[in-house]
Amino acid sequence: MHTVSSLFDLKHTMAGAYLEGFSYPWEALDGITGLITRLGESLGDSYEEVKPSVWVHRTAKVASSAFLNGPCIIGAGTEVRQGAFIRGSALIGEGCVVGNSVEVKNAILFDGVQVPHYNYVGDSILGYKAHMGAGSVTSNIKSDKSNVVVRGTETVDTGRRKLGAMVGDFAEVGCNAVLNPGTVIGRRATVYPLSCVRGTVPEGHIFKNTGETVKKIITVAMCYIKIKIIAAQSP
Repeated sequence: MHTVSSLFDLKHTMAGAYLEGFSYPWEALDGITGLITRLGESLGDSYEEVKPSVWVHRTAKVASSAFLNGPCIIGAGTEVRQGAFIRGSALIGEGCVVGNSVEVKNAILFDGVQVPHYNYVGDSILGYKAHMGAGSVTSNIKSDKSNVVVRGTETVDTGRRKLGAMVGDFAEVGCNAVLNPGTVIGRRATVYPLSCVRGTVPEGHIFKNTGETVKKIITVAMCYIKIKIIAAQSP
């Protein structure tokens, strides 16, 4: 549940080959700076180095009031909106939204990630098409400054003093939710607004703001619609 392969489809990030070398995703955080530098130096003409160690795809839209600190890469079709603060060591994929007053540091955002309003993403990895609602944040350091421990079906002392959240593909985090240090959100999981999350939300589950976790129910109607779509597309 906590491994790279259980959380992410590595085809949807230029960090795929790099992440493949780790069992747990947080093990990759220390090397993000070097990874971005290596990748940036090998990018083609479709990227422009707008200032030292800051590479922006020519189809990306970056607001004039956004601040980009290197090293960072902004992927194709990504939108960085007014007042966004990229502190550095940020690998932001294709088709992402980094919105107003959002801060990102030492993080990997897979393709299609949306952090559109007042979010903080630090020492974290957000999977393909993960979405954080307005005001939701990753908390990346414990109040006593001790090592962050990841808890779930297994308990892992990460050896890290700073660790935000590992958010799986297609996960949805509701508005004003707080993901405490070492939180893991499984693929297609949902976190209710105003939740304070600690530990692991399993794949395909819902974390309610009462702390209760329940499995998502796929209705018969949804399955029927999916079958009809597949049938219509078949030759």
